Amino acid sequence: MARLFRFSRTLMLGLAAFALPALAQAAAPAGDPAAGQALFKSRCAICHYVVEDGAPHPGPLLKGVVGRKAGTTAFKGYSPALKASGKVWSLATLDQFLALPSKVVPGTFMVINLPKDSERHDVVAYLATLK
Repeated sequence: MARLFRFSRTLMLGLAAFALPALAQAAAPAGDPAAGQALFKSRCAICHYVVEDGAPHPGPLLKGVVGRKAGTTAFKGYSPALKASGKVWSLATLDQFLALPSKVVPGTFMVINLPKDSERHDVVAYLATLK
């Protein structure tokens, strides 16, 4: 009986490991990556960048941001609040953060937001392409 319980528990944990990321991704609305790239260039690229170029930037590199823990790149300018947030950037958490960063992570240095749902969804869709 104990062996069956351990097998069932192991099977359930294994299935959850595959299902939970898919559920988190599904929670974020779909957007247009091409439109998001154009918006990124006009609204976000003032601080952020997507290709390592060796130059200093006011914000962190966003290549590979989806799935990454907040505040964990080599960028030195993260706020203590963001580093301590424990957030992992899924499509849904990026969507929430970009809507109103200071509400999602009080004390963040991120001051720009994207209040329009369609624009935010497009930018998040673009960020998801940066692997």
